[in-house]
Parts: sequence; structure tokens; C-alpha cells
Amino acid sequence: MQECKMYIGGRWVDSESGKTFVTTNPATGDELARVPLADKSDVDKAVKAARAAFTGWSKLKQAERSKMLNKVAAALRENAHELAMCDVAEHGTPYNDAFGVVMGAADKFDYNASIAQALMGTHIPMEPGKLSYFRREPFGVAAVIVPWNLPVIMTGVKMSAVLAVGNTCVLKPPSINSMTVLKFAEIISKAGLPEGVFNIVTGPGGTVGEALCTHPDVDIIGFTGSSETGKEVLRYASGTVKKCVMELGGNNPAVIMPDADLDAAVRVLANRQYNNCGQHCSGPGRYYIHEAVYDAFLEKFATFAGKIKVGDPADKATFMGPVVSAAHQKKVEGYVEGAVREGAKLYFQQGKTDLHKKGSFVMPTIVSDVTHQMTIAKEEVFGPVAVMIKYTDADDLLALCNDSEYGLCAHLWSGDIRKLLKMSEELRVGSVFINCQTLTNEQSWGTSVKESGLGKEGGMLGLAEFTEL
Repeated sequence: MQECKMYIGGRWVDSESGKTFVTTNPATGDELARVPLADKSDVDKAVKAARAAFTGWSKLKQAERSKMLNKVAAALRENAHELAMCDVAEHGTPYNDAFGVVMGAADKFDYNASIAQALMGTHIPMEPGKLSYFRREPFGVAAVIVPWNLPVIMTGVKMSAVLAVGNTCVLKPPSINSMTVLKFAEIISKAGLPEGVFNIVTGPGGTVGEALCTHPDVDIIGFTGSSETGKEVLRYASGTVKKCVMELGGNNPAVIMPDADLDAAVRVLANRQYNNCGQHCSGPGRYYIHEAVYDAFLEKFATFAGKIKVGDPADKATFMGPVVSAAHQKKVEGYVEGAVREGAKLYFQQGKTDLHKKGSFVMPTIVSDVTHQMTIAKEEVFGPVAVMIKYTDADDLLALCNDSEYGLCAHLWSGDIRKLLKMSEELRVGSVFINCQTLTNEQSWGTSVKESGLGKEGGMLGLAEFTEL
């Protein structure tokens, strides 16, 4: 079993209490790593270390900070295989995907290091001899809380933005992915960042997360996770009126209009549905398919789902591994069972294999004949389960899509660009993907409305979120 330590003030340390917890391999159920169980005193040490490092880090020339972050990116690339294998073992991410997200995290550090040098304030001429000017400054100490579904890339996204503009940070990884994020920290700790600039504390949200969000010396919070947990973070932060940048839950509509290219739609949407076992915030959550193409779309979707290779995530031929934990497996399977009890049909599901004897596997699944009011259509399933709803009246479609507390994104498929653009303008979501996969790169940013989040993430606007103007 791997023995892990936390990273505080440039040193690898145990928790003050000496208590630990264990992470497991979701593909096998085997115990994987023993991790320090932090408490309020450990959080306080980490925040103090970050505060002590802030003045020196924030006063560095931007070019110097950027050079250091470029070294972080290089270290991640040099150790990509090692970090990817941690993600494979602890999260169940298939190797090819795991390697790709490490490279993506490195790209985030390089990109934010570059654009931070172009982040500027502004000025306003007042009257002769007088000028009002505005400058961007870092907040100070940032609490960064990353989600379990994409621990590597989200650590890269958030930490790179926070550090690039001169903040220091204390990062709490998801408990079940702690070993992976600590390996991330081990790799980048060798890149020459000053002691205390970044710190990692491990443990559950109810203790470590609360202690971070309520700490009087934390100035800003960057959080990705469920909407319910996000509301808790906001409550914790309200005591000291901290700014919160948040990406939260989503139950994203995917609309298949009668003139859509069904082959292209299935290729893109089914790939996204089953990639990472459907544990994507921006993936399709519920499909609205016009009655004229409903049967054909489901048939093509099932053909795709039936060809997916589910297996050992360390095998480079595997497309889909296990979900993140036995508890999440039970939750996802519960949604499917509940939908059938409410009158939906189990249209397709790959058969179980020997993998299920130990691992947390949920096979590619399609649930059909779902109605908009069923629980599986209303809530975020977050698994390899395609939820299929037939629609007949285009006039009702917009209302159905918008009838959700979430507003993260939507996926639209049609051959009529005017119809697509009109609908995209009326959807109450942050992003709309039209006849394409979920497109993101370093330059673009994500946003959300309703209970799906606050602020921007990624790109220049995402970087600016971690500055005060």
C-alpha cells in the first residue's frame, strides 16, 4: 500500500493527529493508499504557510512567475506516465484518457503563465491633470477544492489560474482521489516554486472543506463539485463574505431534431456519454429526440454502446473503466432501477462480466420511454446511462429544456442553422454546443447559470476571476 503525506509549507507532513484514511482501486476493490486525515489544525498550518508566501510570490515580476509555471508544465509532461497510472489506479480512468488529461493540465499551466502577462487594468481620464486608473491585484490566499470526477485536469485548471496572477493556494483534493493529487504535488514540487506557494491538505469536505472555507485568512474560494455541496460552500463563505468561483452540477439537454445527421450525432454524443463513465459535468444528461427519428436514433445509439470495450483501465484498448466508487455504482444503478419502476424501459445494457465481482462497474446503458417528470430526467445521474425522451411538439421543446434548476450547457443537433441559433439564444444555459462535440481549449472559458455555478473558468476571463480590479 502506498503511504502518502500532505504538502504544507514546502514539506511533506503527516496530519497533526496522526490519523489516516484509505483510498481504493475502483476496478478491483483493493486498498491502494493510506492518506493523512487532516483536521482544522492542519488546515490552519497550510493557510498560514500560504499567507507567509503570498507577499514574496505576488511581488515577483509576472515574467518570473510565468517562467516558474512553465517549469511546472514541463515537470508534468516529463512525469506524465507516472501520474496517469495513479489516475488509472485510483479513479479508474482508462490509460489513454489519463495520459491525455495530464498533458492537458500541463497545457493549462503554460497557457495561464502566458496570458497572465497580458492581464491588465484600465484607466479613465477625469479632467486635465487628473487620471483615475484601475489595476488588477491578486486576492491573497485561495482555497481550491477540486472534484473527484476529473481530479488531474481540474487541479491543473484551478491551480494554474490561481498561481499565475499572484495568489497562493491551499488545495483540498477529493478524498477518494487523494493519492493522485498528492502525486501531482510531488511532481510539481520539484519545479522550484517557493515554499508555501501551494499546499495540499487531505480529508473530507465536512472537516477540511469547512475549515478552509470558514478560515478568516482565506480570501477567495475556487470550487468544482455538486450543486448541493456548492450551496454548503457558499454558506461557509458567507461568514467572511469571501468571493466564490464555482462550477457546479448539470443535467444538460441534448436535442435531436428531425433533420439532424443521426450518424454524426450518435458518434459524438455516445462517445461523450460513455467517456469517463459519463462522469462529466458537460456531458449530455437527458436526450430530447423528435418522434420522427426516435427509433432510428436509439437503434444507432445502442449499436455504438454495444461496441464499447469495458475493462481494465490500465489496458490501452479499454474505452470505459469502472465508476469512481462502489457507492457511486449503487447510486447510478439506483437511478436506472427507479426509472423502470416509474414506467421507463431498459432499452439496452451491456451484460455483466467477471469485472463486477470486485470492481465498481456500470455497463453502458440506455433507458428509453422516459418522461420529463421522471426522477432520472430531473436529476444528475452522472454515469454511463443515456436517458431518452421522445418529443413531438417543437413549441414545447424549449420549455422542457429550460425546466431544470441547472444551467450548465446544452447540445443541439439539426440541419437548420437558423433554428439552432434561435434556440441557443433562448436556452438558459452557459454554453451551447451545436452539431459538435464539447469543444474546449485553453483560450475558451466556461460559464453557467442558475444552480450550475458562479463566475467563469478558463481563458482570460477565468484568469481574471482570481484578481481584484
